[in-house]
Amino acid sequence: MNWLERSGLRTRPAQSWGSVRLVPLVRDEPIPGLRLDRRVYGDEPSVVAVGDGTGYVSYIPHAFVAVWSDGEGPAASYGTRLLDKDDRGMAPPSMPIRVRRRMARRVAKDRLRFLPLHMAIEGYLALHFRGPEIAWAEWSRRALAHGLSPRCEETYSGARVRGLEDALRIFEAHPDQCGVLVYVADALASAFVVPHPDDYRALHATLVEDLFGEIVYQYALLTLGTLDLGVPLEDASVRSLGDLRAAAARARTEWAGFHDEHMAGGLVQDGESHETVQHLRGFELSRSLPPFALHRENHIRESITGEDGRVAYLKSFRLSEAQIRRGHLLTRLAAHEWHLAATAGALGIGEGALGLRLERAGFGHLLRQDVLDHYRAEARREPVT
Repeated sequence: MNWLERSGLRTRPAQSWGSVRLVPLVRDEPIPGLRLDRRVYGDEPSVVAVGDGTGYVSYIPHAFVAVWSDGEGPAASYGTRLLDKDDRGMAPPSMPIRVRRRMARRVAKDRLRFLPLHMAIEGYLALHFRGPEIAWAEWSRRALAHGLSPRCEETYSGARVRGLEDALRIFEAHPDQCGVLVYVADALASAFVVPHPDDYRALHATLVEDLFGEIVYQYALLTLGTLDLGVPLEDASVRSLGDLRAAAARARTEWAGFHDEHMAGGLVQDGESHETVQHLRGFELSRSLPPFALHRENHIRESITGEDGRVAYLKSFRLSEAQIRRGHLLTRLAAHEWHLAATAGALGIGEGALGLRLERAGFGHLLRQDVLDHYRAEARREPVT
């Protein structure tokens, strides 16, 4: 069973516009007890305090509001964190918010506010953020004292992804549609799932305000178009409207099977890491990081699942090749306690090659300058073959 079937979702025929392909996802029945809405903010950034005098600035084009139908939900959240006590009476670590224009305020006792994709991206940015835990001689004082701070990544607004805004405006939603998979040049760019068809119709246009990785932006610029993946009908077997309906149903089934196995299979991979942020009234809020396997698609995700395992809410972000390499290096270093020689041996390369690979990935400042200069000199002395 693939991840779509486990989530209670089914694929419907795709719609294409230029290099953008939208694949609708439908449910037989909406997820009970949870609804999503949207709140739009101004164009000024918010300043988020995370304690100990530390904070960061984030631009928030819009937020989602989750509503519990029984009227006993929490108050508000930031980065998809629920700041009230959960259904076990336990309170998660709080993240107070200082914002301009009062962008974070209590919605209602049965509603919480969260910012789409912020929790998933925070999970990626926090990956081994503390840096070396052992003071190996190769690491700089800055790395030992401050870890990977500051850590930043670049993303593109959906408005910059060529053809996406037009596709979202032109295509109509299916009556039971509760989600969509977005492909650019037939590469899976993002997944978006909500509990109810009314939620999807209300939030369909927000995809243009989502974040997309560099690879998606570049694929859209290439204007490669999409392949014709239609399933032809056998004309000879169609002799009545009943035959036509049966042939169309078989074509839909064949298309869904091909899509779910070959096109959408990369969203969920073996070796992922999952972090449950909070349990609340039968729903589980979590985020997932990929295994950072090189030369494969890797997605970070945030989701809300019900007690039956069905996905009520899902958003994903496809990492670029550079982001995958950074995650891969950090993961391997952490697995070997940040010992350069041991990590290099596990990767099958020399210690100097690993040091230069760290520099190319943007982590050169973590190494002492004399150590990095030594690695560069070694590379220059190597014979050219």
